[in-house]
Amino acid sequence: MNLALWIGAGLLAVVALTGGISKTFVPKEKLAAAHGGGWTADAGVGFVKTLGVLELLAALGLILPALVGIAPALVPVTAACWVLLMVGAMVTHGRLGESKFVVLNLVYLVLAAFIAWGRFGPESFTV
Repeated sequence: MNLALWIGAGLLAVVALTGGISKTFVPKEKLAAAHGGGWTADAGVGFVKTLGVLELLAALGLILPALVGIAPALVPVTAACWVLLMVGAMVTHGRLGESKFVVLNLVYLVLAAFIAWGRFGPESFTV
């Protein structure tokens, strides 16, 4: 179970890192033209960049606290926050009729919920 949680956190961290880098450093116009990035056309630059920074922090929060042993309780908190972020992403993509991205965000949500459940419960870092 511990290994599955680490693998899940690693996969989700890669997703968060990829999304965070693109939202933080790629110009909004280029994001809006990309497949699945249409939602950025109506969003402010600051909002998109803020989401990007939050995703970068999530990538760190899913791995780093447990890896260095400093505040490892942040791992399930980060995963729970990712669940909320994915709810927002699902609503946004759903409004745009992008069902493929709704399903993808649901997969990320389930993975984050698994990590939150596992790290809050049976495989908690705090013993």
